[in-house]
Amino acid sequence: MKKAYPDAVEDLPPNAPVPRGKPLSMYVFVDSDHAGDKVTRRSQTGILLYLNSAPIIWYSKRQATVESSTFGSEFVALRVASELIISMRYKLRMMGVPIEGPTHVFCDNEAVYKNSSIAHSTLKKKHNSICFHRVRECVAAGIPSCTQG
Repeated sequence: MKKAYPDAVEDLPPNAPVPRGKPLSMYVFVDSDHAGDKVTRRSQTGILLYLNSAPIIWYSKRQATVESSTFGSEFVALRVASELIISMRYKLRMMGVPIEGPTHVFCDNEAVYKNSSIAHSTLKKKHNSICFHRVRECVAAGIPSCTQG
């Protein structure tokens, strides 16, 4: 993935204190309910973010766009999760908390998992390209590590 996004790096706070204590592991579970709203047909995003084994963020919100496929709504959910992960990792580092490796992200859609994790995969749906490239750039930077779950 580094070949596709050679400039991708995680933003580290320049004035963060020296990390102290035992490193924490982050785990995120992501899912979306494609066209779950019966009136508007918008999808619902659901995200659970764990530090070690404690849930600290639970996020459920209707997506801002109407997606034509499950693939699209799952990728939008994964992009939102990536943004939450980036902000949480930054905040923890600013508090001096050490973080162990990348954040483990679990999603249930095989196509989304493969497209975000495998470097030679290509996107055939242009309208999903912003979410697609944002998630892949985060993976190249070593922030999330996507797994099918």
